[in-house]
Amino acid sequence: MSSKSYMTEEKPQYLTQSKYDDLAKELAVLKEEEIPAIAKKIDSAKQMGDLSENAEYHAAREEMAWAQTRMKELNYILNTAEIISTEKSGGDTVSIGSTILVSVNGKEVGYTIVGAQEADPSSRKISNESPLGEAFLGKSKGETVQVDLPSGKKQDYKIIDIN
Repeated sequence: MSSKSYMTEEKPQYLTQSKYDDLAKELAVLKEEEIPAIAKKIDSAKQMGDLSENAEYHAAREEMAWAQTRMKELNYILNTAEIISTEKSGGDTVSIGSTILVSVNGKEVGYTIVGAQEADPSSRKISNESPLGEAFLGKSKGETVQVDLPSGKKQDYKIIDIN
């Protein structure tokens, strides 16, 4: 049995350069400011004596655990990042970074296909990993895509344009 059999395969984290820069800045602030500040809180709380009943100490430890977990998550995202461009002009098929115009129920709706870290359905930025985003990937202008809705019904989306 291979020693790597228990490890999961790393998936690329699709990010725009702007999102990559934001996450890198967040990581730097965590490393250089927040974690050292939390460490000082823990040290100060230790000076107060009995740790079993020290609420400040326990709160600071929980805060440190969260910060260290977030730092690991950011390192993973940045180390597996694949930068995408959302400034494409046209294209034959839908890919990550594409902005598409679709017709659904007689209305035209625009979506931008982004990586999971940047998904924001309220801004019509849909993840490449979502059922809708995944259904559009690789499709061409003029194709109709059928997506299963949570209600169990199927919804048809006709791709009008790809940018």
